[in-house]
Amino acid sequence: MGSYHPSWRGVTFHDVVPAGVMTARAFLEACLERIAAREGVVRALVARIPDEEARRLADESDRRRAAGRPLSPIDGMPIGIKDLIETADMPTQMGCRAYEGNWPRRDSAMVQALKAAGAIILAKTVTTELGMSEPGPTTNPWDPARTPGGSSSGSAAAVAAGFVPVAIGTQVLGSIIRPAAFCGNWALKPSQGAINRGERQATSQSTAGPHANCAEDAWLVAREISRRVGGDPGTPGLLGPLSPPAPLRPMRLGVLRTEAWPRIDAKSQELFTRYVRSLPVEVIWPEDHPLLARLEEAVGEAMAVGNMITAFENRPGFLNLPREKLSRRLLARLDASLAWDQQDYMVALARRAAMRAAHAAAAQVCDAILAPACPGPAPLWDPKAPDADANPRPTGDPAANAATSALGCPAFTLPVLAVDGLPMGVQVIGLPQQDAQVVAIGRWLYAAAPHLAV
Repeated sequence: MGSYHPSWRGVTFHDVVPAGVMTARAFLEACLERIAAREGVVRALVARIPDEEARRLADESDRRRAAGRPLSPIDGMPIGIKDLIETADMPTQMGCRAYEGNWPRRDSAMVQALKAAGAIILAKTVTTELGMSEPGPTTNPWDPARTPGGSSSGSAAAVAAGFVPVAIGTQVLGSIIRPAAFCGNWALKPSQGAINRGERQATSQSTAGPHANCAEDAWLVAREISRRVGGDPGTPGLLGPLSPPAPLRPMRLGVLRTEAWPRIDAKSQELFTRYVRSLPVEVIWPEDHPLLARLEEAVGEAMAVGNMITAFENRPGFLNLPREKLSRRLLARLDASLAWDQQDYMVALARRAAMRAAHAAAAQVCDAILAPACPGPAPLWDPKAPDADANPRPTGDPAANAATSALGCPAFTLPVLAVDGLPMGVQVIGLPQQDAQVVAIGRWLYAAAPHLAV
């Protein structure tokens, strides 16, 4: 695919098919051609509907559009679905040997919504084992020697490679934002519960959200899902306009370095700092205001807190699985969780609540917060290396994303930086239910601020 530059723009849908530049069938054929050309190396897809079925659905979409009756702005859009999410017409094997052959033959709420909107659910995308640390076979489209990130590995890679314009990922710590940043995608990790997770509600800080090659496609897909099936039970769902929020210039932005900062290489630190300083808007750093300093301190151990909460919540389900069909990495996390009890869990929940209170206070002094979306470019990953089993995080470090997951707030990633020809993203962070605002600010930043490469 060649060296990455943040001026690159991948395959988009909203400005092509709805605008009449291309039919849904022609758009689909171009996607199928790219899959045929590159999937052998990228390995982003674990299952697909038959090509002829996809063509039939695209032709139906074209007939609706020609008659002036499209089901939605995403009618005819090919979409990938992370293989943690149930689909009636493809297996859901979750990247785990314990689920080989699993085919529930039902659609998750978000898949139901996408089909009702006329989208073509083209493929299931590779996930790490049960959305945890054990990687699948997917490679980074910009350098096959590097990880695409995880756990939404296939979703990120499929969008960057142009297989689909949008793919759904999920996140508990950093599984939407980090792979998007590693692959040069836009991505929305929405407010907690903003998109109905259907059957995937076992953990309290997991979310589902879109990877895309433009802000408009990401918003339209997320909004069409919530419009039809809402958010998780008891939540308002994704709020905001049905069309993409117009670019919005903020009055003031804050900066959050996150606990990843000490582990980010010097070149990536310098590039992020230069980007922030180039912005044509007032910016405050934690050392400039005590409320931002308090937030940075509060989320300083978001990784440990999030890992503990999630492991405790996942433990009953994982104990039902045959140990011989789980990876060494997953077994180590499961066994570590056996030492925790309800008191430990309650302490972790209290620490998370304190983080959210600090975020609410810091929001008084800025319209949104900027942070690195990943700890530099995607790391090299060779599953055949002698020390591969000793690598605790083969899909990269999620420390730059753990805070927003713990905060339950929206994070929107912009593909605006490149280091040594590889993507590095910047995330825009807002308060819960401010998803439309962070997308609007992100669109403004993408147009108004320089895209930088070193």
